[in-house]
Amino acid sequence: MSRLESIDVTRLRWFVAVAEELHFARAARGLGIARQRLSAAVIELEQELGTKLFVPGAQPTQLSADGQAVLDEARAVLATVVEQPAPSPDAAERLRVGFVPGVTVTKWERIWAERYPDIALALIPVPMKEQETALRTGAVDMCFVRLPIDTDGMSAIPLYRELPVVVVPKDHPIAVFEQVATKDLVDERMQDAADLDEAAMTMELVAAVSGAAIVPHSIARLHHRKDLVYRTVTDVPETEVALAWPADRTTELVEEFVGVVRGRSQRSSRSPSGRPGKQGQPAKKKPPAKKPVANKAAAKSRQGGKQPGKRRGR
Repeated sequence: MSRLESIDVTRLRWFVAVAEELHFARAARGLGIARQRLSAAVIELEQELGTKLFVPGAQPTQLSADGQAVLDEARAVLATVVEQPAPSPDAAERLRVGFVPGVTVTKWERIWAERYPDIALALIPVPMKEQETALRTGAVDMCFVRLPIDTDGMSAIPLYRELPVVVVPKDHPIAVFEQVATKDLVDERMQDAADLDEAAMTMELVAAVSGAAIVPHSIARLHHRKDLVYRTVTDVPETEVALAWPADRTTELVEEFVGVVRGRSQRSSRSPSGRPGKQGQPAKKKPPAKKPVANKAAAKSRQGGKQPGKRRGR
């Protein structure tokens, strides 16, 4: 029995991706995950196996002797894995939510799991250039997108705006300021950062040639490196993140997730589960009507014989 057979198949696939690319950023892009998440998974795998899979500090990335042996074993294990057929849409309820780079969804994932433990929430990384395609082709039910998108046939809820920042090497003169304007960057070697899906490569170029790049704050944070810093740019438009979905596919699960993202309580009347008569949330019963008092004598009796306007003697 291979020592890898007890290890999660996803982690093995991630390790193989890095071992074949010999480049963590490119492997992460290919897998559609954050570079930090991929690095953490490899470190966990090394700790579990008790060995270094890559040569520490090597540039470019190199497999260790043990890493090469593990790569061969991992390929053999993955070759025996039988891919499970996709479950029927009617087999179980689930909601597929995409998110573009830089959007953090952990808070909403936690709230959903607490409220709807029996309904799976699949969170799917989506490249920004594919955000609209993923929605229109049904690859996801909803998606956290960066505006603008073509809103024809789409529902979109703007959520928040992101400040733009300029990324520069740590020893760059701009690093001493808290914020700058574009006029302060006229003499800089600006890197094209329009393709946010390639932000990791952009950061490498900034570090390599001592250039600069302007990106949304969350992208700079996602691809943070010790040799780079970022500072707010005061006169570049902010970017806006929204939650979008096809208007003709507004299901109850979609409405429930909108409620989670907007911070509604579980019993909100604006969410399907909080509306009277919905399963799991029965309509509130009206309190029973008070019985009419039969006559004044009965009323006096219930009041202890007191009559308004009169005082008892001593």
